[in-house]
Amino acid sequence: MALSKEEIGSLRQESKKVEPDIKKGVIAKPKNKKVLFISIVSVIIVLIIGGIGFSYINSKKPGPLDDFAKCLTEKGAVMYGASWCQYTQAQKRVFGNSMRFIDYRDFSENPEVKVTPTWFINGQKYEKAQSFDRLATLTGCKLP
Repeated sequence: MALSKEEIGSLRQESKKVEPDIKKGVIAKPKNKKVLFISIVSVIIVLIIGGIGFSYINSKKPGPLDDFAKCLTEKGAVMYGASWCQYTQAQKRVFGNSMRFIDYRDFSENPEVKVTPTWFINGQKYEKAQSFDRLATLTGCKLP
């Protein structure tokens, strides 16, 4: 089954019509990849900005212990701790966002501090992490 000259000519013309479309498809792929890359990067940037904004807003929300923490500071309670101390970090975590109202200082500022965390309340030293009940009793502050 051989093709006639007319059929061969017709096939050549059809292939010339299709060839530019194929080239467009090959050339268009990098554009699609570029658009996809830009879209992914944009989504990542939006998520990062959203996460930072959410964290900032949450850090400014009033915590359930804000009044208690403010009262401790008003009564002169000072917490000394160390950034590397797991017990200091645990004491800070229990206060959560309300920790910003606690008078917190680095242990190196006071030579009397040998154990962290250490609380100074009414001229007395209280070593190790203290419970809310204990802090309330020592200062007269009310728990929420």
